[in-house]
Amino acid sequence: MSKYILLITMTEQGTKNIAKQDAPQQIEETTKILEAAGCKMIDHYILMGEYDFLAIFEAESDEVMMTQLLRMNAGGNFTTKTLKAFTMKEFAEMVKDLP
Repeated sequence: MSKYILLITMTEQGTKNIAKQDAPQQIEETTKILEAAGCKMIDHYILMGEYDFLAIFEAESDEVMMTQLLRMNAGGNFTTKTLKAFTMKEFAEMVKDLP
């Protein structure tokens, strides 16, 4: 399974909603939806700085992850920047035949 790092920023709407709703429960519910669709949350962090959250997921394919990102962003509470991550073993395989 491929790994993805999500850098998540709350929108103005999301900032207003976080006070009205139980944010930890929302994160748990979103995680359940993603896992039911074939994604697995590896870890999740609350950040201080340019981004508000960082999440690490695994998914069966880029298409599965992209579909879930579109679903997550449709609510308008946050935006995401997504990075596909590779393990050191995968990286070693990529560069083994370079000159």
